[in-house]
Amino acid sequence: MKDASPGSGQFTITPEPIDGADSRAALEQYVGELARLFPAGFDPGRAAPPEPGDFTPPRGYFLLVRDAAGEARGCGAVRVAEGGFAEIRRMWISPALRGQGAGRALLADLELHASKLGCEVVRLDTAAELRAARSLYASAGYVEIPAYNDNEYARHWFEKSLV
Repeated sequence: MKDASPGSGQFTITPEPIDGADSRAALEQYVGELARLFPAGFDPGRAAPPEPGDFTPPRGYFLLVRDAAGEARGCGAVRVAEGGFAEIRRMWISPALRGQGAGRALLADLELHASKLGCEVVRLDTAAELRAARSLYASAGYVEIPAYNDNEYARHWFEKSLV
């Protein structure tokens, strides 16, 4: 278990099976929040859905963020995409942990796992409504690039070199 907030014990980030109960609960919260934020709702099946096994080694990882009480409060996934780059998907932090560095720590851990997968470049996309996410990505060294996928919810695509 990795303490993502050294000395504070506020949260931990660990790789976990995407089909585990806590992982499914975190993903349900993620989908629910996007459904409330997006004017026309959110259907994860229309957002460049993953293939079975995409977030399982050796093709990828699913990470779960837990608060100090052990409750699932965030998640994110990384997979090797066609073309050999890593792609970050389903990154979400509960409002209960926002502003405490959990998003930045999760992003850094996803990048570390992308490197473990042998990738030198990582990409991600995000929706126009997710301004805080775009700010986080920019501050972490991501640069905006042309669309690389057909995710109908995405309006911004980013890339970062890991080397």
